[in-house]
Amino acid sequence: MATLTIRKLDERLKARLRLRAAQHKRSMEEEARTILKLALEQDESGANFAQSIRKLFSGVGPLEIPDLRREPVPKPRFGR
Repeated sequence: MATLTIRKLDERLKARLRLRAAQHKRSMEEEARTILKLALEQDESGANFAQSIRKLFSGVGPLEIPDLRREPVPKPRFGR
């Protein structure tokens, strides 16, 4: 296992980590490992948003979406 040292950690952040660890009945070190693991797993799963959407709706079948007519956004009128 590797060791990681974090320097210059903001005291408020450290206090929040301590509180969160206590709420989960874990040490601060274990809580930090859990947070890092979850953040990195989430980052990997959401790396390609378009692929995630395609996979989610793959069983729906063909879907035709009509082109929507777009008009310019009107300029705001101030001082009326």
